[in-house]
Amino acid sequence: MGSNLILGIVIAIVVLAAVVYGIGFFMRKKNQEKLKALEDRKKSLFDSSIKEDIDAIKKMRLVGQSQSNFKEWEQKWEQLSTDKFAELESQIFEIENLNEAFRFVKAKAAVEKAQKTMDDIEEEIGKVRQGFKELRESEERNSLKVQQAMDVYEEMKQALRDNGDQFGPAFAEVQKQVKSVESEFTQFITLNTSGDPVEARDILESAEKRTFELEELMRKIPDEYEKLHKTFPEQLEEIEEGYQTLMAQEYILPVGNFAQDIQQLHHRVEHSLEDLEKVEISTVEAANIETADQIDQLYDVMEREIEAKNYVTKNRKAVADYIQHATSNNRQLLIELDHTSQTYTLNHNELARVRGFQTEIEEVSRRNDSVDPQLEAHEIPYSEVQSFYKEAYRILDGVESEQVEIDQAIRELRKGEKVAQQQAEDLEFELRNLKRLVEKQRLPGLPGDYLNYFYGVTDRLEELDDSLNQIRVDMDEVNEMVVLCKEDLSILTEKTHDMLDEAALTEQMMQHANRYRHSHAEVKASIERTFDLFYYEYRYKDALDEIGTALERVEPGAFKRIEDFYYENREELV
Repeated sequence: MGSNLILGIVIAIVVLAAVVYGIGFFMRKKNQEKLKALEDRKKSLFDSSIKEDIDAIKKMRLVGQSQSNFKEWEQKWEQLSTDKFAELESQIFEIENLNEAFRFVKAKAAVEKAQKTMDDIEEEIGKVRQGFKELRESEERNSLKVQQAMDVYEEMKQALRDNGDQFGPAFAEVQKQVKSVESEFTQFITLNTSGDPVEARDILESAEKRTFELEELMRKIPDEYEKLHKTFPEQLEEIEEGYQTLMAQEYILPVGNFAQDIQQLHHRVEHSLEDLEKVEISTVEAANIETADQIDQLYDVMEREIEAKNYVTKNRKAVADYIQHATSNNRQLLIELDHTSQTYTLNHNELARVRGFQTEIEEVSRRNDSVDPQLEAHEIPYSEVQSFYKEAYRILDGVESEQVEIDQAIRELRKGEKVAQQQAEDLEFELRNLKRLVEKQRLPGLPGDYLNYFYGVTDRLEELDDSLNQIRVDMDEVNEMVVLCKEDLSILTEKTHDMLDEAALTEQMMQHANRYRHSHAEVKASIERTFDLFYYEYRYKDALDEIGTALERVEPGAFKRIEDFYYENREELV
């Protein structure tokens, strides 16, 4: 019993020891794996390309702020690669000792601390690497900019050597400025090499700025010099020759000091050449724009006068003939109006208008008589005469247009009178036909309102005849009366046909109603009432309504049937 207990205890101890050993072995192995991972990460940091970046940047000969930034990042790297790496090494060594001593809990905490240190180092190294990258890229851009400025400078030197004549009097000053830029670049190189980065950067910025300013200057100068040296002188020479030719042909220019304007432009060109010699390019550009504009104005003056002479030569006789033609037409129109006014009333101020035309024509003629001798004596610019001729055409065209309008209106008066007379005769004929039509029906009498309207139409037609027989016929009044007579006669015609239809239908209805006379007392009374309305009062519409209503009571639909039959056979019944 005792031996079994001892054996059990021994076995339990062995099992427990095995379990403890297994757990220890597992934790030790796990810590060793984490430790190896830390070693690998540390190795990768030491294998990074930062050292290569530092060596490459040092070869760039940084200056100014770039150099300060580089030193700052380099110092940061040195701190990381010494202090931080030493701290990490110490932590890794501690982990190894704790792991070997089976102090796994402390070893785990030490691993976590080392991992945190490693994370911080990796983050800081990332910042350093990015800083070096940005510094290198920035310096490469700056180097490119410097190279571009140097290339531009070399191109300027080459341009002066190859095309110096294109710069004219500005050549010496431009060459001087190019040499000044060259001196600044030389000074920059010297200072940069000797290790004075701040001053070197200032000199470089100045050299770059002046280089690109000088490039722009050298781009502009040849064009402006071309204008001053060739374009303007050739144009002014051409203008002078043209001016002399025009003077030989006795032109009168509308500009009082044309020759003086030419000389002033010559002086302006000379002054601009002096400004160009001093490389005052803005002043030269502004002056050249104004010079070109004034030269164009001189060209325009001569071209306008040449064109104006051609116009005046072609139109001189035409204007004189047009004045004579307008005068003759107006005189004839006045005669026509005088004759017409004896026969017709002129309602549209025709005489006053034609007398106004005469005033306009006389004014144009007076001005033309004034211009002609000046043309002969070469005392007036052709452009001024051209303007007068165009104005004369405008006035005379307007006069002739209104003359034609009035002449046509006069002719229309005579035509209109004949038309109105024919219309009056036609209207009287229609009225007589209506009268005969009514008489043919042998009605017992006519309603008073119809007779009043008939006599009114008759009176209106008589008034129309009276108007047409006046010594001076007012055609406006006549035409208005013709319209009124037509309207009145149209209404009378409608009234006449309505009255005749009502009378005829009444008779038809009464004949049909007689069959009910003895069987229906109300029909008999209606027939008697209709008879009185028809034969004594001549109220044919009322008579038709009376008998139609009575008939419809005893024989529904009879009224419509009789009415339809009547209109279908109207020509035979009326």
